[in-house]
Amino acid sequence: MELNFAKLHGLGNDFVFIDDFSRELELTTEQVRWLCDRHFGIGGDGVILVRPSANPACAAYMHYINSDGTLAQMCGNGVRCFAKFLVDRGFVNAQDGAFVADTLAGPRPISFTTDEAGLLTSATVDMGRPVLDPAEVPVDAPANAASDQGAAFVKELPLESPWGTFRFTCVSMGNPHAICFVDSWDEVSDALFADPAEKSLETLDLDAVGAFFERHEAFPEKVNVEFAVTADDGIHMRVFERGCGETLACGTGACATNVAAFLTGRATRENDLVLRGGTLHVRWADDGHVMMTGPAAESFAGTVELPVELPRLSTGA
Repeated sequence: MELNFAKLHGLGNDFVFIDDFSRELELTTEQVRWLCDRHFGIGGDGVILVRPSANPACAAYMHYINSDGTLAQMCGNGVRCFAKFLVDRGFVNAQDGAFVADTLAGPRPISFTTDEAGLLTSATVDMGRPVLDPAEVPVDAPANAASDQGAAFVKELPLESPWGTFRFTCVSMGNPHAICFVDSWDEVSDALFADPAEKSLETLDLDAVGAFFERHEAFPEKVNVEFAVTADDGIHMRVFERGCGETLACGTGACATNVAAFLTGRATRENDLVLRGGTLHVRWADDGHVMMTGPAAESFAGTVELPVELPRLSTGA
């Protein structure tokens, strides 16, 4: 099978885009994993099929598949790249400056800026209201706190691990997130660092601790795991994405972390979220909607031939 594709990224969180307006493409799990493999395929954190929307208010539907072949409800960096794909190819009029994208998590209004050539440079996405109800996140734990608007949520839930106890605040942005704020690295196990004398967010073994909590029994649909610290220049974070592993950036994760930072009294409603791939600006507006602003870029485009016999791959990209 021959496919035309484009490779786009938001702060290094990268995706293989395929025009599927004809609705003819049904990729298998193995084909998705091959496309996302960075040695055998194109390489990416996921595949996004661009399809028509059944909602007349939406320009198109974003069908997002994780690099392990599992379907995902929403992706913040992916939806900004989705906007760039549509604007740069003329599916959305660049002069309009805004449109609505359809996703499994529901419609997402997007405004955008363009350069002199009419190509999208950045986008602001209305990510909707965060979901805090434990049953809807979902997390198998009772609510133990309430927001200033009276919404019950799970605040700093203690969970045991081979490296001790970690505390997670649970938020859904259309997909589940568990956010752990680290206030003192001295309290984190030496076993999670190559050099215990150099403990930091950057040196944390996120592959180990993230994978453990991604599949923790407290999260019936698995979970995206964030570790974060607050600083003068914003909230610094790393993310282990459900069905993918660590990524350089995560839009929904940045939004969830911003919400959790406010709910736990660590930050205001508006912050810069500093990720490995760059910075997103997130604002939890007074109307309850979370607004995310960041760039999107296209790396390259081309044609790929899916092999008849796919090589045996490990999970993920």
